Amino acid sequence: MEKVDVIIIGGGLAGLTASIYLAREGKKVAILEKANRIGGRSITTNKNGVLMNLGAHAIYKGGEAMSIFDELGVTLEGDIPSTKAQAIWKNQVYPLPTDFRSMFTTSLFSWGNKLNISSLMFLLGKLDLNAIPAISLKEWAEKEINDPMVRHFFYAFCRTVSYTNAPKLQLAKPVLKQMKRALKDGVFYVNGGWETIISKLRKGAENAGVVLLQNKNVIELEHTGQSQCIRCADGEIFDVPYSVAAIPPIEAVRLIKGAENTSIQAWKDQSKPITAACLDLGLRKLPNPNHQFALGLDQPLFFTNQSRAAKLSEDGTQVVSLIKYHDPTLEPSDPQIDKRQLEHTMDLLHPGWQEEVVEEQYLPRITVVYDFPHIGRSVKPGPAVPEYQGLFIAGDWASHDELLADAAVASGKRAALQLLESFKVTN
Repeated sequence: MEKVDVIIIGGGLAGLTASIYLAREGKKVAILEKANRIGGRSITTNKNGVLMNLGAHAIYKGGEAMSIFDELGVTLEGDIPSTKAQAIWKNQVYPLPTDFRSMFTTSLFSWGNKLNISSLMFLLGKLDLNAIPAISLKEWAEKEINDPMVRHFFYAFCRTVSYTNAPKLQLAKPVLKQMKRALKDGVFYVNGGWETIISKLRKGAENAGVVLLQNKNVIELEHTGQSQCIRCADGEIFDVPYSVAAIPPIEAVRLIKGAENTSIQAWKDQSKPITAACLDLGLRKLPNPNHQFALGLDQPLFFTNQSRAAKLSEDGTQVVSLIKYHDPTLEPSDPQIDKRQLEHTMDLLHPGWQEEVVEEQYLPRITVVYDFPHIGRSVKPGPAVPEYQGLFIAGDWASHDELLADAAVASGKRAALQLLESFKVTN
Protein backbone atom coordinates (compact mmCIF):
# COMPACT_ATOMS: atom_id res chain seq x y z
CA MET A 1 0.00 0.00 0.00
CA GLU A 2 1.22 3.53 -0.80
CA LYS A 3 2.68 5.34 2.21
CA VAL A 4 0.07 7.32 4.14
CA ASP A 5 0.25 10.27 6.51
CA VAL A 6 -2.64 9.31 8.78
CA ILE A 7 -4.26 6.03 9.81
CA ILE A 8 -7.76 6.25 11.25
CA ILE A 9 -8.87 3.25 13.27
CA GLY A 10 -12.65 2.94 13.00
CA GLY A 11 -14.98 3.77 10.13
CA GLY A 12 -17.99 5.20 11.93
CA LEU A 13 -19.28 8.77 11.92
CA ALA A 14 -16.23 10.16 13.74
CA GLY A 15 -13.64 8.36 11.62
CA LEU A 16 -15.28 9.21 8.30
CA THR A 17 -15.70 12.86 9.28
CA ALA A 18 -12.05 13.18 10.33
CA SER A 19 -10.86 11.48 7.14
CA ILE A 20 -12.60 13.97 4.84
CA TYR A 21 -11.22 17.04 6.60
CA LEU A 22 -7.71 15.56 6.50
CA ALA A 23 -7.82 14.35 2.91
CA ARG A 24 -9.17 17.64 1.62
CA GLU A 25 -6.07 19.28 3.06
CA GLY A 26 -3.88 17.02 0.98
CA LYS A 27 -3.08 14.37 3.58
CA LYS A 28 -2.91 10.73 2.52
CA VAL A 29 -5.41 8.95 4.77
CA ALA A 30 -6.47 5.34 5.27
CA ILE A 31 -9.34 4.07 7.44
CA LEU A 32 -8.98 0.63 9.01
CA GLU A 33 -12.37 -0.86 9.88
CA LYS A 34 -12.51 -4.26 11.60
CA ALA A 35 -16.08 -5.03 10.43
CA ASN A 36 -17.04 -6.11 6.93
CA ARG A 37 -18.80 -2.80 6.31
CA ILE A 38 -18.12 0.83 7.03
CA GLY A 39 -20.43 2.69 9.42
CA GLY A 40 -20.09 1.38 12.96
CA ARG A 41 -23.39 1.73 14.85
CA SER A 42 -24.80 3.94 12.09
CA ILE A 43 -25.43 1.10 9.67
CA THR A 44 -28.95 0.24 8.55
CA THR A 45 -30.24 -3.31 8.15
CA ASN A 46 -32.36 -4.12 5.11
CA LYS A 47 -34.92 -6.72 6.14
CA ASN A 48 -36.70 -7.71 2.93
CA GLY A 49 -37.01 -4.10 1.85
CA VAL A 50 -37.73 -2.73 5.34
CA LEU A 51 -34.92 -0.48 6.60
CA MET A 52 -34.06 -0.54 10.29
CA ASN A 53 -31.29 1.38 12.01
CA LEU A 54 -28.99 -0.25 14.52
CA GLY A 55 -30.64 1.01 17.66
CA ALA A 56 -31.40 4.50 18.86
CA HIS A 57 -30.26 7.52 16.83
CA ALA A 58 -31.17 11.20 16.61
CA ILE A 59 -29.88 14.10 14.55
CA TYR A 60 -31.07 17.65 15.09
CA LYS A 61 -31.46 20.27 12.36
CA GLY A 62 -29.65 22.92 14.40
CA GLY A 63 -26.94 20.61 15.76
CA GLU A 64 -23.22 20.29 15.22
CA ALA A 65 -23.53 17.22 12.98
CA MET A 66 -25.85 18.89 10.47
CA SER A 67 -23.66 21.99 10.44
CA ILE A 68 -20.57 19.89 9.72
CA PHE A 69 -22.39 17.92 7.03
CA ASP A 70 -23.19 21.24 5.36
CA GLU A 71 -19.48 22.12 5.45
CA LEU A 72 -18.65 18.79 3.84
CA GLY A 73 -21.35 19.09 1.18
CA VAL A 74 -23.33 16.16 2.57
CA THR A 75 -27.03 16.77 1.91
CA LEU A 76 -29.67 14.53 3.42
CA GLU A 77 -33.22 13.88 2.29
CA GLY A 78 -35.97 13.33 4.80
CA ASP A 79 -38.18 15.46 6.99
CA ILE A 80 -38.93 16.79 10.44
CA PRO A 81 -41.79 14.76 11.95
CA SER A 82 -44.94 16.24 13.40
CA THR A 83 -44.70 17.04 17.08
CA LYS A 84 -48.19 15.70 17.81
CA ALA A 85 -47.60 13.32 20.69
CA GLN A 86 -49.09 11.00 23.29
CA ALA A 87 -48.08 10.45 26.90
CA ILE A 88 -48.18 7.15 28.78
CA TRP A 89 -49.01 7.62 32.44
CA LYS A 90 -50.06 4.82 34.79
CA ASN A 91 -50.79 2.51 31.85
CA GLN A 92 -53.11 5.02 30.19
CA VAL A 93 -52.56 6.98 26.99
CA TYR A 94 -53.23 10.72 26.93
CA PRO A 95 -52.60 13.54 24.43
CA LEU A 96 -49.28 15.16 25.31
CA PRO A 97 -49.25 18.96 25.10
CA THR A 98 -46.86 20.21 22.42
CA ASP A 99 -48.75 23.33 21.36
CA PHE A 100 -51.36 25.77 22.71
CA ARG A 101 -54.37 23.73 21.60
CA SER A 102 -53.15 20.37 22.96
CA MET A 103 -52.05 22.10 26.17
CA PHE A 104 -55.60 23.07 27.03
CA THR A 105 -57.44 20.00 25.71
CA THR A 106 -55.46 17.19 27.34
CA SER A 107 -56.95 15.59 30.46
CA LEU A 108 -53.53 14.42 31.65
CA PHE A 109 -52.70 17.63 33.52
CA SER A 110 -54.60 19.84 35.90
CA TRP A 111 -55.01 23.54 35.14
CA GLY A 112 -52.23 24.23 37.61
CA ASN A 113 -49.96 21.75 35.81
CA LYS A 114 -50.76 23.39 32.47
CA LEU A 115 -49.88 26.84 33.74
CA ASN A 116 -46.62 25.49 35.16
CA ILE A 117 -45.77 23.77 31.86
CA SER A 118 -46.39 27.06 30.06
CA SER A 119 -44.03 28.77 32.52
CA LEU A 120 -41.42 26.06 31.91
CA MET A 121 -41.64 26.51 28.14
CA PHE A 122 -41.21 30.26 28.58
CA LEU A 123 -38.21 29.67 30.86
CA LEU A 124 -36.55 27.33 28.35
CA GLY A 125 -37.15 29.81 25.54
CA LYS A 126 -35.30 32.65 27.28
CA LEU A 127 -32.75 30.49 29.12
CA ASP A 128 -29.16 31.78 29.09
CA LEU A 129 -27.15 28.58 28.77
CA ASN A 130 -23.90 30.31 29.67
CA ALA A 131 -25.31 31.17 33.08
CA ILE A 132 -25.94 27.54 34.01
CA PRO A 133 -23.32 26.20 36.46
CA ALA A 134 -21.83 22.71 36.32
CA ILE A 135 -24.72 21.03 38.13
CA SER A 136 -26.72 17.91 37.42
CA LEU A 137 -29.95 17.95 35.46
CA LYS A 138 -31.78 16.77 38.59
CA GLU A 139 -30.39 19.63 40.66
CA TRP A 140 -31.41 22.16 38.01
CA ALA A 141 -34.91 20.66 37.67
CA GLU A 142 -35.58 20.56 41.40
CA LYS A 143 -34.51 24.18 41.71
CA GLU A 144 -36.51 25.47 38.73
CA ILE A 145 -39.56 23.15 38.60
CA ASN A 146 -41.63 22.90 41.78
CA ASP A 147 -44.53 20.91 40.31
CA PRO A 148 -43.75 17.13 40.54
CA MET A 149 -45.99 16.30 37.56
CA VAL A 150 -44.27 18.91 35.42
CA ARG A 151 -40.92 17.40 36.41
CA HIS A 152 -42.13 14.06 35.00
CA PHE A 153 -43.00 15.88 31.79
CA PHE A 154 -39.60 17.62 31.75
CA TYR A 155 -37.58 14.44 32.39
CA ALA A 156 -39.45 12.59 29.63
CA PHE A 157 -38.36 15.22 27.11
CA CYS A 158 -34.82 15.20 28.48
CA ARG A 159 -34.63 11.44 27.94
CA THR A 160 -35.89 11.89 24.40
CA VAL A 161 -33.34 14.54 23.37
CA SER A 162 -30.38 12.87 25.09
CA TYR A 163 -31.34 9.16 24.92
CA THR A 164 -30.08 9.01 28.50
CA ASN A 165 -31.93 8.17 31.69
CA ALA A 166 -29.58 9.56 34.32
CA PRO A 167 -30.75 12.97 35.61
CA LYS A 168 -28.59 12.64 38.75
CA LEU A 169 -25.49 12.26 36.56
CA GLN A 170 -26.15 14.32 33.44
CA LEU A 171 -24.78 17.83 33.32
CA ALA A 172 -27.72 20.17 32.97
CA LYS A 173 -26.30 22.59 30.40
CA PRO A 174 -25.73 20.15 27.46
CA VAL A 175 -29.19 18.60 27.88
CA LEU A 176 -30.93 21.96 28.11
CA LYS A 177 -29.03 23.14 25.04
CA GLN A 178 -30.26 20.08 23.15
CA MET A 179 -33.81 20.63 24.40
CA LYS A 180 -33.82 24.25 23.19
CA ARG A 181 -32.50 23.01 19.85
CA ALA A 182 -35.23 20.37 19.60
CA LEU A 183 -37.97 22.88 20.41
CA LYS A 184 -36.64 25.39 17.88
CA ASP A 185 -35.49 23.25 14.93
CA GLY A 186 -36.73 19.71 15.53
CA VAL A 187 -35.25 16.27 14.95
CA PHE A 188 -34.57 15.08 11.39
CA TYR A 189 -35.55 11.64 10.07
CA VAL A 190 -33.39 10.45 7.17
CA ASN A 191 -34.72 8.73 4.04
CA GLY A 192 -33.09 5.33 3.73
CA GLY A 193 -32.06 5.29 7.38
CA TRP A 194 -28.66 6.23 8.78
CA GLU A 195 -26.94 4.12 6.15
CA THR A 196 -27.67 7.09 3.87
CA ILE A 197 -25.46 9.31 6.04
CA ILE A 198 -22.68 6.73 6.00
CA SER A 199 -22.95 6.25 2.23
CA LYS A 200 -22.64 10.00 1.62
CA LEU A 201 -19.73 10.39 4.02
CA ARG A 202 -18.04 7.38 2.44
CA LYS A 203 -18.46 8.86 -1.02
CA GLY A 204 -17.04 12.16 0.21
CA ALA A 205 -14.07 10.35 1.73
CA GLU A 206 -13.36 8.29 -1.39
CA ASN A 207 -13.69 11.37 -3.62
CA ALA A 208 -11.10 13.10 -1.42
CA GLY A 209 -8.72 10.17 -1.86
CA VAL A 210 -9.23 8.32 1.42
CA VAL A 211 -8.46 4.58 1.29
CA LEU A 212 -11.08 2.53 3.15
CA LEU A 213 -10.05 -0.95 4.25
CA GLN A 214 -12.74 -3.23 5.69
CA ASN A 215 -12.12 -6.47 7.59
CA LYS A 216 -8.93 -4.81 8.85
CA ASN A 217 -8.70 -5.67 12.52
CA VAL A 218 -6.11 -3.64 14.40
CA ILE A 219 -4.62 -5.58 17.30
CA GLU A 220 -2.02 -3.08 18.54
CA LEU A 221 -0.94 0.53 18.22
CA GLU A 222 2.53 1.20 19.55
CA HIS A 223 3.87 4.74 19.88
CA THR A 224 7.52 4.77 18.85
CA GLY A 225 8.70 8.29 19.49
CA GLN A 226 7.91 10.18 16.30
CA SER A 227 5.53 7.65 14.75
CA GLN A 228 2.80 5.11 15.36
CA CYS A 229 3.30 1.42 14.55
CA ILE A 230 -0.09 -0.14 13.84
CA ARG A 231 -0.32 -3.93 13.67
CA CYS A 232 -3.28 -5.76 12.14
CA ALA A 233 -4.53 -9.30 12.75
CA ASP A 234 -3.64 -10.29 9.17
CA GLY A 235 0.01 -9.42 9.78
CA GLU A 236 0.08 -6.10 7.93
CA ILE A 237 1.91 -3.28 9.70
CA PHE A 238 1.50 0.45 9.12
CA ASP A 239 4.11 2.92 10.29
CA VAL A 240 2.70 6.46 10.20
CA PRO A 241 3.44 9.81 11.84
CA TYR A 242 -0.21 10.40 12.78
CA SER A 243 -3.17 8.30 13.80
CA VAL A 244 -6.74 8.82 15.01
CA ALA A 245 -8.35 6.21 17.26
CA ALA A 246 -12.04 6.61 16.41
CA ILE A 247 -13.02 3.64 18.57
CA PRO A 248 -14.68 3.16 21.99
CA PRO A 249 -12.54 3.92 25.06
CA ILE A 250 -12.33 0.31 26.17
CA GLU A 251 -10.92 -0.63 22.76
CA ALA A 252 -8.49 2.29 22.82
CA VAL A 253 -7.08 1.11 26.16
CA ARG A 254 -6.79 -2.44 24.86
CA LEU A 255 -5.13 -1.57 21.53
CA ILE A 256 -2.80 1.28 22.46
CA LYS A 257 0.34 -0.09 24.05
CA GLY A 258 1.05 1.53 27.40
CA ALA A 259 -2.35 3.24 27.52
CA GLU A 260 -2.86 2.23 31.12
CA ASN A 261 -0.36 4.92 32.15
CA THR A 262 -1.84 7.72 30.02
CA SER A 263 -4.81 10.06 29.74
CA ILE A 264 -6.60 7.40 27.66
CA GLN A 265 -6.98 5.22 30.76
CA ALA A 266 -8.26 8.16 32.79
CA TRP A 267 -10.78 9.05 30.07
CA LYS A 268 -11.92 5.43 29.92
CA ASP A 269 -12.22 5.19 33.71
CA GLN A 270 -14.46 8.27 33.90
CA SER A 271 -16.65 7.16 31.00
CA LYS A 272 -20.19 5.91 31.65
CA PRO A 273 -21.66 4.04 28.67
CA ILE A 274 -25.38 4.39 28.06
CA THR A 275 -27.45 1.49 26.76
CA ALA A 276 -31.05 0.93 25.74
CA ALA A 277 -33.37 -1.89 24.76
CA CYS A 278 -34.65 -1.21 21.24
CA LEU A 279 -37.54 -2.91 19.47
CA ASP A 280 -38.04 -2.04 15.79
CA LEU A 281 -41.11 -3.25 13.91
CA GLY A 282 -42.16 -3.20 10.29
CA LEU A 283 -45.97 -2.93 10.20
CA ARG A 284 -48.30 -3.18 7.23
CA LYS A 285 -50.21 -0.31 8.82
CA LEU A 286 -50.54 1.42 12.17
CA PRO A 287 -53.61 0.06 13.99
CA ASN A 288 -54.15 3.51 15.52
CA PRO A 289 -52.94 6.20 13.09
CA ASN A 290 -53.43 8.88 15.75
CA HIS A 291 -50.58 7.43 17.80
CA GLN A 292 -47.40 8.35 15.92
CA PHE A 293 -45.14 9.47 18.77
CA ALA A 294 -45.33 8.75 22.51
CA LEU A 295 -43.32 9.33 25.66
CA GLY A 296 -43.51 7.45 28.94
CA LEU A 297 -43.85 9.87 31.84
CA ASP A 298 -43.61 7.40 34.70
CA GLN A 299 -41.53 4.87 32.76
CA PRO A 300 -38.38 5.50 30.65
CA LEU A 301 -40.08 4.57 27.36
CA PHE A 302 -40.27 6.10 23.91
CA PHE A 303 -42.23 5.25 20.75
CA THR A 304 -41.97 6.80 17.30
CA ASN A 305 -43.20 6.01 13.82
CA GLN A 306 -40.14 6.89 11.75
CA SER A 307 -42.07 6.41 8.52
CA ARG A 308 -44.20 9.48 9.20
CA ALA A 309 -41.22 11.61 8.12
CA ALA A 310 -38.76 9.32 6.31
CA LYS A 311 -38.96 6.75 3.53
CA LEU A 312 -37.86 3.43 5.01
CA SER A 313 -39.59 0.95 2.71
CA GLU A 314 -40.69 0.68 -0.91
CA ASP A 315 -44.12 -0.79 -0.28
CA GLY A 316 -45.40 1.55 2.43
CA THR A 317 -44.47 -0.65 5.38
CA GLN A 318 -44.41 1.53 8.50
CA VAL A 319 -41.16 1.33 10.49
CA VAL A 320 -41.72 2.05 14.17
CA SER A 321 -39.20 2.08 17.00
CA LEU A 322 -39.64 1.56 20.72
CA ILE A 323 -36.93 2.26 23.25
CA LYS A 324 -36.46 1.59 26.92
CA TYR A 325 -33.71 3.81 28.31
CA HIS A 326 -31.52 1.97 30.81
CA ASP A 327 -30.42 3.65 34.02
CA PRO A 328 -26.59 3.41 34.15
CA THR A 329 -26.65 3.54 37.97
CA LEU A 330 -28.67 0.28 38.22
CA GLU A 331 -27.84 -3.35 37.57
CA PRO A 332 -28.61 -4.52 33.99
CA SER A 333 -32.27 -5.40 33.51
CA ASP A 334 -33.57 -8.69 32.13
CA PRO A 335 -33.72 -8.46 28.30
CA GLN A 336 -36.95 -10.45 28.11
CA ILE A 337 -38.63 -8.28 30.74
CA ASP A 338 -37.58 -5.22 28.76
CA LYS A 339 -39.00 -6.71 25.59
CA ARG A 340 -42.32 -7.54 27.24
CA GLN A 341 -42.48 -3.97 28.55
CA LEU A 342 -41.93 -2.60 25.04
CA GLU A 343 -44.55 -4.99 23.62
CA HIS A 344 -46.97 -3.88 26.33
CA THR A 345 -46.36 -0.30 25.24
CA MET A 346 -47.40 -1.34 21.73
CA ASP A 347 -50.51 -2.96 23.21
CA LEU A 348 -51.45 0.37 24.79
CA LEU A 349 -50.76 2.46 21.70
CA HIS A 350 -51.71 0.03 18.92
CA PRO A 351 -53.99 -2.84 20.00
CA GLY A 352 -53.76 -5.70 17.50
CA TRP A 353 -50.31 -4.66 16.28
CA GLN A 354 -49.05 -8.27 16.21
CA GLU A 355 -51.29 -9.02 13.23
CA GLU A 356 -49.60 -6.24 11.20
CA VAL A 357 -45.96 -7.23 11.82
CA VAL A 358 -43.92 -8.12 8.73
CA GLU A 359 -40.41 -7.59 10.17
CA GLU A 360 -38.96 -7.32 13.67
CA GLN A 361 -35.62 -6.46 15.24
CA TYR A 362 -34.88 -6.57 18.96
CA LEU A 363 -31.61 -5.20 20.36
CA PRO A 364 -31.69 -5.94 24.10
CA ARG A 365 -28.70 -3.86 25.18
CA ILE A 366 -27.36 -1.66 22.39
CA THR A 367 -24.84 1.02 23.33
CA VAL A 368 -26.29 4.46 22.63
CA VAL A 369 -23.13 6.39 23.54
CA TYR A 370 -19.86 5.35 25.17
CA ASP A 371 -19.85 8.43 27.40
CA PHE A 372 -21.77 11.66 27.92
CA PRO A 373 -21.25 14.97 29.76
CA HIS A 374 -21.80 14.08 33.41
CA ILE A 375 -21.00 14.98 36.99
CA GLY A 376 -17.59 13.54 37.84
CA ARG A 377 -16.27 13.87 34.31
CA SER A 378 -13.25 15.95 35.30
CA VAL A 379 -11.66 16.33 31.85
CA LYS A 380 -13.10 16.53 28.34
CA PRO A 381 -11.35 13.77 26.37
CA GLY A 382 -8.97 14.63 23.55
CA PRO A 383 -8.67 15.20 20.79
CA ALA A 384 -4.89 14.98 21.34
CA VAL A 385 -3.42 12.37 23.67
CA PRO A 386 -0.89 14.43 25.69
CA GLU A 387 1.51 11.56 26.30
CA TYR A 388 1.72 10.47 22.62
CA GLN A 389 2.74 12.95 19.95
CA GLY A 390 0.71 12.41 16.78
CA LEU A 391 -2.05 10.33 18.40
CA PHE A 392 -5.62 11.67 18.53
CA ILE A 393 -8.96 10.25 19.62
CA ALA A 394 -12.52 10.70 18.33
CA GLY A 395 -15.96 9.26 18.96
CA ASP A 396 -19.10 10.10 20.90
CA TRP A 397 -17.14 9.55 24.13
CA ALA A 398 -14.75 12.36 23.10
CA SER A 399 -17.58 14.86 23.46
CA HIS A 400 -16.87 18.45 24.41
CA ASP A 401 -20.44 18.84 25.67
CA GLU A 402 -22.12 17.72 22.42
CA LEU A 403 -24.61 14.83 22.61
CA LEU A 404 -25.20 11.68 20.54
CA ALA A 405 -24.32 11.96 16.84
CA ASP A 406 -23.36 15.59 17.33
CA ALA A 407 -20.62 14.41 19.69
CA ALA A 408 -19.28 11.79 17.27
CA VAL A 409 -19.20 14.08 14.24
CA ALA A 410 -17.86 17.12 16.13
CA SER A 411 -15.10 15.01 17.70
CA GLY A 412 -14.03 13.79 14.25
CA LYS A 413 -13.72 17.35 12.98
CA ARG A 414 -11.93 18.43 16.18
CA ALA A 415 -9.37 15.63 15.89
CA ALA A 416 -8.72 16.40 12.22
CA LEU A 417 -8.22 20.13 12.76
CA GLN A 418 -5.89 19.66 15.71
CA LEU A 419 -3.93 17.04 13.78
CA LEU A 420 -3.53 19.48 10.89
CA GLU A 421 -2.22 22.13 13.29
CA SER A 422 0.25 19.61 14.69
CA PHE A 423 1.29 18.69 11.16
CA LYS A 424 2.12 22.35 10.44
CA VAL A 425 4.25 22.64 13.58
CA THR A 426 6.26 19.47 13.03
CA ASN A 427 6.76 19.99 9.31
